[in-house]
Amino acid sequence: MSSYPSASAVLFLDFDGHIVQGTSWNSDGPIVCNGSNLSAAQVTEIYNRVAEDYRPFNINVTTDSTKYASAPSTRRMRVVLTTSSSWYGSAGGVSFNNSFTWGDNTPCFVFTALLNYNTKYIAEAASHEAGHTLGLNHQSSYDQICNKTAEYNSGTGSGEIGWAPIMGVGYYRNQTLWHYGSNPYGCTYMQDDLGVITNNGFSYRTDDHGNTVAAATTATFTSNKFNVSGVIEKPGDLDMVKFTLSSKNRIQLSALPFSVATGDAGANVDIQLELSTKNGAVAVYNPDMALSASIDTVLNAGTYYLTVKSSGNIYAPNYASLGSYTVNAALASIALPVHKLELKAAADNNHHNLDWEIVADETVVTQKVEVSTDGINFKSISNVAADARNFSYQPEKVSLLYYRLNVLFDNGRQYYSNITALRGNNGNKPMLIGNMVRSTLSVNSPAGYTYTIVDFNGRTLAKGQLTQGVNTISTGFLTNGMYLLQLTNNLEQYTEKFMKQ
Repeated sequence: MSSYPSASAVLFLDFDGHIVQGTSWNSDGPIVCNGSNLSAAQVTEIYNRVAEDYRPFNINVTTDSTKYASAPSTRRMRVVLTTSSSWYGSAGGVSFNNSFTWGDNTPCFVFTALLNYNTKYIAEAASHEAGHTLGLNHQSSYDQICNKTAEYNSGTGSGEIGWAPIMGVGYYRNQTLWHYGSNPYGCTYMQDDLGVITNNGFSYRTDDHGNTVAAATTATFTSNKFNVSGVIEKPGDLDMVKFTLSSKNRIQLSALPFSVATGDAGANVDIQLELSTKNGAVAVYNPDMALSASIDTVLNAGTYYLTVKSSGNIYAPNYASLGSYTVNAALASIALPVHKLELKAAADNNHHNLDWEIVADETVVTQKVEVSTDGINFKSISNVAADARNFSYQPEKVSLLYYRLNVLFDNGRQYYSNITALRGNNGNKPMLIGNMVRSTLSVNSPAGYTYTIVDFNGRTLAKGQLTQGVNTISTGFLTNGMYLLQLTNNLEQYTEKFMKQ
């Protein structure tokens, strides 16, 4: 298996045993390493995880020894994945810093038995040790007064978007990324992982899709479907795809990061989609708690531009949210168009009030109010009367809830409204009123809270004080993009994400 055969730099994952001799490891003679004792399925998963970690770079991650043998001696590294660890001791792996460019075949090691043959752990260790050979130190953790709290930064969060640095300890988080953070030598010693990696005789991959309307990749529908694959290679990369609809259509589109299992396991890039016309009107799709993104909407005839980009989230910074993805799109023609199907939503005293407008040539047969916690997977919460145009209830979950209307007409056609979002029952927590803003941000606060606006690089951009009730915060000074709003009263702290448009 090879991730980028055209690259001259090589990272060779050696699973079947190796005799190490004539290197800096051999002060006591040759080291005979047994194989990894892993199944073919385990080898494939480990390879896929490591390949995705190094996907942005012009380097070939491979299990083919001939690729290693033919690579320049100062542009290659062998990772020996072995059960033989007694010669070294108890560790997940070991490496020499900067050895990637030594040119003397000095390998690094991952000890599979000591990692309990856990494919996730072994893959994290392989990427980590290879990172050391490229010159990276550990990413460490410090408290607010610069006391080191951990040699290995273990990240934060849980579930699909739980995050940790690859050069910290990534065993226990799903999304593990390269990082810009403090190394072991002090909280002010910042390590730029991407900058260090690309200083070893190779840089990033060549951009595969243009980042402007003029350079957008054209996607052509075949049997009412298209798919496009790509890589977000470096910070700030935009991949633009152009498609044209000859008539009004419902389009269902999903952008999926590369993963090794359900729940976007092993995915690196948190995807944000932007849908626009040539005139620049933009709709943004980026579920809070998922790394994938999807669109389900009705579009008029015309040419549209889909921008795929990376995003940070409440746990992971956007610094190195990089990796590969696939966009799948499908459409169905609309024989008799719905002229208007618009859903609006508002929160009032812990109730969610929905109302909608339907303008159509046909008669409504059934209507369902549907809800989702991630903006992707919806379920029905109420079958409302065909002539109803509003619905109200008190949600149980304390979370961001997404709503849409599912309408069936008497011609047999099914339509979906736009998707709108509201916060669930908020109790005594401050609540962000809408997370898409232009000039002002509104926060409903139960008491006095201090607020801080930060970007996804951790830089503080504004601070202030909230009072009880609805507060308005100016965002006119912010450029378009994603930001975090941190709220604290010295006893509790909450973090909200919002998009400045």
